This record gives sequence, C-alpha cells and structure tokens, in this order.
Amino acid sequence: MRIATWNVNSITARLPRLLAWLESSGTDVLCLQEAKLAEEQFPFDQLRELGYEAAVNATGRWNGVAVLSRVGIEDVVKGLPGDPGYDGAPEPRAISATCGGVRVWSVYVPNGREVDHPHYAYKLQWFEALKAAVAGDAAGSRPFAVMGDYNVAPTDDDVYDVAAFEGLTHVTPAERAALASLREAGLSDVVPRPLKYEHPFTYWDYRQLCFPKNRGMRIDLVYGNEPFAKAVTDAYVDREERKGKGASDHAPVVVDLDVP
Repeated sequence: MRIATWNVNSITARLPRLLAWLESSGTDVLCLQEAKLAEEQFPFDQLRELGYEAAVNATGRWNGVAVLSRVGIEDVVKGLPGDPGYDGAPEPRAISATCGGVRVWSVYVPNGREVDHPHYAYKLQWFEALKAAVAGDAAGSRPFAVMGDYNVAPTDDDVYDVAAFEGLTHVTPAERAALASLREAGLSDVVPRPLKYEHPFTYWDYRQLCFPKNRGMRIDLVYGNEPFAKAVTDAYVDREERKGKGASDHAPVVVDLDVP
C-alpha cells in the first residue's frame, strides 16, 4: 500500500496537478491539508473518475483537510475530539478514516503565527487534544498514522538554517516538546529519504528563491505506531512535485507499506 500526505495549499488552485499526481504516483491513500474550499465545492466527481473516494472536513477559507482512498474509506471521524477551538469555534483541521485496514489521521496543526500571539497558545492546546484523541489507536495493534502539516520542525536539522528562525515559531522548545509528547503516546517519526540534497525538507517558501536555493523545512510529518512503522518499506519526499508553475509550497511525503 502506498500512503501519502500533502499540503496542497488550495485544491482549487492545484486540482490539475493533484489529479495528474494521483494518476502517476500510484498512491492508494492521500491525506490532504489546506483544502481552502467548502465541502460542497470538493471535486468528488473528478476523484471518483480516478477511483478515489473522499472524506472531507472543510468549510472554506484557510483550513480544510481530507482523506482520499482507492482502497475504501470506513469509520470516518470529522474534527478533533476535545478541540480547544480558536476565537470560540473549532476549525476543520483534522479528519480520520480507516482505509484498507490502516487507520489514518490527516491533520493541519495551527501555525501559531508569533510566539506571543494567542494562536501560539492555541497551537499548544491543540497538540494536547491531538495526543489525547489518538492515544487509543496509537497503542493498538492495527497500523495507524497521524499524517499532515504539523507546522513544527522536529530538530535543528529539519530547517535549512536554525539561526534564521531565532525567536520565531516552528522551532521553539515548547512546540518541539509538544511533538515529543505526541510520540510518547506510542508514535514514531517515519523520516523520509530526500530525493535530492542531504535533508528531506517538505516545505519551501515561495519568496526569495527558497526552493531553488533549498532553503526549506521538514514540517510535513508521518507519525506511525509500531505496527505501522514495522510495515514501512520506503518513505520519500516527492520533491519533483514542488517544481514548476502552479506548485504548492509543500511537497508530498510518500510512504510504502507492506500490509496484508
């Protein structure tokens, strides 16, 4: 089974590339983030023509997540149980489903904006709710993974120059502690291999030629439980999909599993 996660940064803007990538990549299950459209606008028909079902949690604006599968979708749960919400309301940042015997969550962790911003405190609270929500599946015997845009670089090696991020979010001790706490629930970091350069970055800002200069970050992560991690036969960043006109600022992370 081939499973992937990809922050597409607007399905509307990326739809031709998304459909072409699904056709060429051999992906069975894809976790999407930043749909940036309402559920009723989701391209269900186009995806169905390629053999994919879709489970969607999206309301428009800046968030929205989905799971696409050509091996079935069951037991869909929309939203994060215990979601602390922001400005008084939960946001569509999580969805989970069982696909071909593998349980997956597609998550779009809050950005945090600035360290002294209320969104940063919300981000840390959201991580606490996520850990509580996934603890049961993480400890279970079924292959299980939480995949998506975590908006945190786990280590200094996961950014092109840690000095460039001094005082900024995504690299703070509190955010990294939240990731470590999530792993303590029974999950491990499935680190992909890079297809070019030394580090498997997954995100490059559109500005200042960050992609050509490889000024990237590894913030799109796959956290799997022990049965999932043991089934991994390969994992890589599809850096080619970050190239060219109309690309997302994130590249897909692809994981191959040997599952019954």
